[in-house]
Amino acid sequence: MEGGVGNPNAQHSLGLEARASLDGARAKVARLLAATPSGVIFTGSATEANNLAIKGLAQRAAGRHVVTSAIEHISVIDSCRDLEKRGWTVTYLGVDADGRIDPEAVARAIRAETVLVSIMAANGEIGTIQPVQGIGQITHARGVPFHVDAVGAAGRVPIHVDACHIDLLTLSSNDLYGPPGAGALWVRPTVKLAPQILGGGQEQGYRAGTENLPAIAGMGVAADLVRIEVAGEAARLGGLRDRLLSGLLEQIPEARLTGARGAARLPHHASIVVPGVKAEGVLLELDLRGIAASSGATCTAMTGEPSHVLRAIGCDRAAAEGSLCFTLGRWTTAGEIDTVLEVVPAVVARLRRLAPQ
Repeated sequence: MEGGVGNPNAQHSLGLEARASLDGARAKVARLLAATPSGVIFTGSATEANNLAIKGLAQRAAGRHVVTSAIEHISVIDSCRDLEKRGWTVTYLGVDADGRIDPEAVARAIRAETVLVSIMAANGEIGTIQPVQGIGQITHARGVPFHVDAVGAAGRVPIHVDACHIDLLTLSSNDLYGPPGAGALWVRPTVKLAPQILGGGQEQGYRAGTENLPAIAGMGVAADLVRIEVAGEAARLGGLRDRLLSGLLEQIPEARLTGARGAARLPHHASIVVPGVKAEGVLLELDLRGIAASSGATCTAMTGEPSHVLRAIGCDRAAAEGSLCFTLGRWTTAGEIDTVLEVVPAVVARLRRLAPQ
């Protein structure tokens, strides 16, 4: 970004240098997934990658049925809704109280005309890790392509595309600590897609437009770093997460966990619902104290609608309004967990006293 970069599609020396950087990033992203570099298609975001995976595959397939879940990222849900408007049918699988999808439900949903199963690796609102390997075994046996939105899980838990029989996989740069403005879709060579952005034929013709090379190069470096660190960092964050969750649930009366526990949960993810308060008030006070938390999904925060994920696991509107989510990262310390455990229960208690009876 500071020195200027050539266009990776140009044939002069600056362009060839840029092409080498682009291909290097492709190899680094592929290594994170134990995948072939040639399958990596760079996009502008994970949202774009999900659109390309779902609509791109459906438009090239003979059948007109897709299987997904009720708790997918909104870019997956809306891509499926768009297909429904165009004549496809979509089965939205329910989840249990922890937000887990039953692989046998996937098996029952697959029909002769099913062209795709799309299930996320882990949910970013409630932290539940899905049984991707079991689902992949089912889709592979039935000959149905399997798409995994791995944005929440990549770099936090190991994901290998061959071991899990994954045919398409979505990544986001900023969720790997890379720059925003880059995403990727890995596609198995046997899978064919209809491009969603047409033009100069970049990215093997699947995604036209000059590549955002600074963001993509940063994504490659980030993918290499998280691949090296994933095991140790997962263990460290899992310990901090468990201490945070146990402290919040112990100190805040009636608070309850959302999502799975232990190894079935993302190691960096803590989410609860707190009856008797509105999340907006809690989040504002926490922000004033230097604590950044959220309620529901960041990508749908502007809509003001209750989380479709919380509704799917059985939370009513009142409970969803008290949803709090804390995510830990590579710079999170034990001292910061102590601060959160000191501040959050006090903020909740004060807001409960002020709430109209």
